[in-house]
Amino acid sequence: MTTFASDTLTRDALTVLQPGFSGTTAPDWLLRRLGEGLASVGLFGRNIASPEQLASLTAQLRAEREDVLVAIDEEGGDVTRLEVHTGSSFPGNHALGAIDDVELTREVAAELGRRLAACGVNLNWAPSADVNSNPSNPVIGVRSFGADTALAARHTAAYVTGLQSAGVAACTKHFPGHGDTAVDSHEAMPRIDAGLDVLAERELPPFRAAIAAGTRAVMTAHILVPALDPARPATLSPRILTDLLRGELGYDGLVVTDGMEMRAVAATYGIERGSVLALAAGVDAICVGGGLTDEETVRRLRDALVTAVRTGELPEERLAEAAARVRSLARWTTATPAAEAAPRPEIGLTAARRALRVTAPRPHEPLAEAPYVAALTPVANIAVGDETPWGVAAELRELLPSTETATYTDETAARAALEAAGPRRIVAVVRDEHRHPWMSKTLDTLLHERPDTIIVEMGVPQSPPRGALHIATHGAARVCGRAAAEIIAGRR
Repeated sequence: MTTFASDTLTRDALTVLQPGFSGTTAPDWLLRRLGEGLASVGLFGRNIASPEQLASLTAQLRAEREDVLVAIDEEGGDVTRLEVHTGSSFPGNHALGAIDDVELTREVAAELGRRLAACGVNLNWAPSADVNSNPSNPVIGVRSFGADTALAARHTAAYVTGLQSAGVAACTKHFPGHGDTAVDSHEAMPRIDAGLDVLAERELPPFRAAIAAGTRAVMTAHILVPALDPARPATLSPRILTDLLRGELGYDGLVVTDGMEMRAVAATYGIERGSVLALAAGVDAICVGGGLTDEETVRRLRDALVTAVRTGELPEERLAEAAARVRSLARWTTATPAAEAAPRPEIGLTAARRALRVTAPRPHEPLAEAPYVAALTPVANIAVGDETPWGVAAELRELLPSTETATYTDETAARAALEAAGPRRIVAVVRDEHRHPWMSKTLDTLLHERPDTIIVEMGVPQSPPRGALHIATHGAARVCGRAAAEIIAGRR
C-alpha cells in the first residue's frame, strides 16, 4: 500500500482517529503515532488492571503528548471499564432514572468523573441518551434512563453537567437514538421505522437537553432511520449529522463515531470506506479499537483518509475542520479545571439502595441461613461484555458466608437448580426475564415447586413481580447486587 510523508494532511488524518491497543502499557507504535499527530486514544477493559496502573498508563501517554484525549466507555452500571473485573461502584442509568432525582444523577456523574480524572481520563463515551422505548432492545436496556422521553432528557442533562464539572468531557450517545431497535449494531444493522413526528418527540429531546447542557461530544449510532435518510446509517449520513445535528439542533462540538469495527458498518462498507464516508457526512473523530488494536489498522485508516482527500472524495477542508474540533476539545480538557469537591465513595451504594423496588405478598423474614443462588444468565451483549461479574451471590456470601451459587443458561435450569439447592432457600437471579422465555419457564417451575423462592431482576423489570420476595435492582452493577443482598439477608 502507498505510504505518505508526514505533512499537514497526514497529521490531520491521524488526528481524527481514536484507536485502541492491547495491554496495560502503551506500545511503542502508539507513542510514536502520538508524536506524529495522533490526538486521541481509546481505553477498554483489557487496558485496565487498577486505578494506579491506569494513572501510570495515562501519564505515559501524556509524556508523549500533553493534551492527548484519553477516552473510555465508562457508563457505570452494567458497562464499566474502570471496574471491569469486579463490577461497578455506581448504578447505571436505569437505576438513576428509577429514582428520578436529577440532583443525585448529577452527583453520581460528578463522582464518576472525579475518579476518571484522577486516573488521567478526560473523555467519557457517556451518557447514553437513548429512550428505551422498545422493551425487546438487546443492546440498550438498562443503559437507558428509561422509556419516558422527558425523564431521559432531564437525567441526560444532569449527567452531562455532573461529569463535566469534574473536567471530563461527556460524549452523549447514540445519536439520533438507539432505543427503538431490536437488533444489536455490534452484530447487524438496526432499523428504526418511526416517522419524523415520533422521532422529534421521542428520540431527539434528550440530545437537545444534552446540547443545552453543553455536552462536549456526541456519538453517532450505526442505525438506519429511513424517515431521516433511507440510504445510509446515521454515522454515514450528511442528512442526519450535518443537516439535523449541526443545522436543526445547532450543535457545534465534536462528533464521534461508535466503533467502526461493529458489523453494522464494517460488514457493509468496511472500516476504511466507512471512515471516509463518516468524515464526509460530518463526523470529526473515528472510534476504532474495540476489536482492532494494532498499528496496521491506524496506518490503513490514515492512508484511506489521505487518499480520499487526494482523489477529491473527501474535501480537505472537511478533514481539516474535523481535526480542528479534536484539537479544540483537547485544549478544553487541559484548560478546564475540575470543580473542587470532596470524594463521595458512598454515593454509588446510596443510589443503588434507593433504586430498589421490593415487592412481597407478606413481610419478608430475613434469611437466617445461607441460600442457594441460581443465576439465570443470558448471553451478554458486546457493549457489556462477559468478563464483568454480576448477580447477588458474592454479595450474599459476604453476609451469609455459606451461600452457594451456579449459573444456568437454558431450559434445564429449573430441575438442575432444585436438585442442587436441596432444602436451602432458592434465590433466582434474572436479567431481562421478559426477553428470555426460558427464564420465565424456569421461574414458573421453581415457584410451583418452591413458592418461597426469592427473585431478583437485574435487568429492565417488565414482567409482573412474583415470588415470596421480588427485588428489581434496575441494573447489574456490583452495588445493585449489594443493595439486593442487604434486603435478602435483612441487613437494612
